[in-house]
Amino acid sequence: MAGENYISFNKRVNGFSFANLGLFTGFADGIYNAVYSLVLLSIFQSSAVVGVYVAIYSVFCFFVGLFANEIFRQFSKVRVFYFAMLMVAICYAMMSFSILPRTFIILDYTTGIATTLITVLIPLFMSDFSRNVGMARLNSRYHLWANVGALIAPAVAVLIANHFGNRAAFFASAVIYLLGWGFFKWFRIVQQHKDIKPINPRRTFVALWKNTREFFRLPGMMRAYIVNFGYYSLRAMRVLYVPILVIENGFTKDTLGWVLTLGIVPYLLLTEFMGRAVLKYGKTIWLTLGLGSFSLLSAIAIFTTGVPLLVIFVLWQVSGALMESVHDLLFFDNAKKVEQTRYYGVFRTSANLPNVVAPILGAGVIALFGTTAAVWTVTAFIGAFSLLVLLIRK
Repeated sequence: MAGENYISFNKRVNGFSFANLGLFTGFADGIYNAVYSLVLLSIFQSSAVVGVYVAIYSVFCFFVGLFANEIFRQFSKVRVFYFAMLMVAICYAMMSFSILPRTFIILDYTTGIATTLITVLIPLFMSDFSRNVGMARLNSRYHLWANVGALIAPAVAVLIANHFGNRAAFFASAVIYLLGWGFFKWFRIVQQHKDIKPINPRRTFVALWKNTREFFRLPGMMRAYIVNFGYYSLRAMRVLYVPILVIENGFTKDTLGWVLTLGIVPYLLLTEFMGRAVLKYGKTIWLTLGLGSFSLLSAIAIFTTGVPLLVIFVLWQVSGALMESVHDLLFFDNAKKVEQTRYYGVFRTSANLPNVVAPILGAGVIALFGTTAAVWTVTAFIGAFSLLVLLIRK
């Protein structure tokens, strides 16, 4: 399995087993994301500063992603996954209490290590156990379950936030991650332990630089990286600023919960369809439709307020649903299976880097134009540029 040494595992475990973890990550992250930016806003008292904080935080996660391969050289992927899931559960539980801002930030950065490793490992496990199923179907299954979890997450987050405060919702995410950790233990995977070797910082950085350089020299990887960067940039801006703008437009938290819940419906309706449609029509047409529609709706959102703006926020999810199952296939279709563990950490930084670049650009345009709605100029530009890279292959 992709050169990995799995000594034993539950005979019923396959790629779909790991895809089913999406129910736990989708549910937990949906609750967390529904209140995260609001908690940060209560700490920093400025939407622009929130964007700067998220950007700095994401620089940290970016380097965690780059070092992922070095971590996997020292420890088995199974052991890292066990530790990461447990770390998220513990830290989220601690973040749910009324702690000092600096303590919250320390815990936030700690979870950044764990969540980055989790998002790297789940696709690699799916690929290792995919057999002849293929990543398109496994991606569709993973996102289907993630969206089922995310469907009820906003309602749960709003219910908890209204009764106990925004931070209390983090505790629910902690419980769900703990359940996911227990589900993973049911797989009973035993992987060969690796000897921990002394780390030479200079050699580590040289190896990291060499691995990154070789990744971008592989045919099609620069294009795959930019398109994935575009997808996650649009997602990052939507997750960060939609809750803030819903509240700034005078709507209640209940309305925010409905907007987030309705936004999950396109994913549920399209996920299974996309798994079949990609096999029949390829991935480019869906990435084109997703990036193009998101960019167009972003341009309209700049000048829109009230209920029409809420409609756009929901329609954006249709754009996202068209891309969700295919945005990373440019990597898996071009990288050999034996190379995926080595290079996926580098490729995965295309999911972290947007959280650096997009919020910084967002904070800049907010400061320049004096309105939070100006952030949609950023998504309009990023969507259009990513579409251009997708269509111009050489």
